[in-house]
Order: sequence, then C-alpha cells, then structure tokens
Amino acid sequence: MKIRLVMLGKTRQPEIRALAEDYFARIRHYADLEVNEVRDESAAALRKLKIEPGATVVLLDAAGKQHTSQSFARWIGDLRDRGVRELCFYCGAAEGFPAGIRRNSTQRISLSTLTMPHEFARVLLAEQIYRAFATLAGHPYPK
Repeated sequence: MKIRLVMLGKTRQPEIRALAEDYFARIRHYADLEVNEVRDESAAALRKLKIEPGATVVLLDAAGKQHTSQSFARWIGDLRDRGVRELCFYCGAAEGFPAGIRRNSTQRISLSTLTMPHEFARVLLAEQIYRAFATLAGHPYPK
C-alpha cells in the first residue's frame, strides 16, 4: 500500500519538521510513503500530483469522522486487506482547502475536536499512521 501525504503550505518550524521526518521514516518501514508539500494550491498544481484514479482520498476536516487510535488502525488495515493501492491524505493549510479538493475527497476524518496549528496536525497524522501500522504488525510501540 502506498501512503501519500499532500500538505498544503510548508512546514516552516525546523523542530516540527524534524519530528514529522522522524515519523515519515518510521512509516517507511511498513509502507511506501510519498510526502508532497504544495505551496501553490491551484487546480493545476494539484493535478500535477497524479493521484491514482482508484485511490482513497481522505481530507482532514474538523467535521469529519473521528477515530480512536485502534479504530484508525483497523480502518487502515481493512483498506490494505481489500487491496487499496493508494491512500492519500490531504492536510490543509491554515486557510483550509480549495473547493476542488473538497469535491474529490472520498472520505473525511477529524484528528481532534481541538483547534491546532496545521503544522501540529501534520505531525499528529504521521504519528497516528505510524501507530496504526505498528499496531497491525503487533509491534509494542502502541502500548
């Protein structure tokens, strides 16, 4: 399974970037991972990403479905077991998402009901993806 993280805007703080990179490296032990930081949020820039037609596209949205860490792991495991080849997460900038991205998403999830900086949301998403794969593999990290 390929995991793709599309992040609108750039992670500017070096400490947050380092933490995110650590989780990205951990995820790569379990899945192919591609991280795209998109500075230009135009439709043309987003088309260049070439998301597979059968990909599951997930939008991080405060109004989306909430998961526990366990249910998130089960959800990713179910997608993997059903043969989903690409799972693409869109993590917005402070301004949110352009309408085109909202229309093309197949699912919406919420990381928390709390408001947080978009840079923190990226790290939280990466940590939860890593935690999900570690849980599915029976690794002791999630305990």
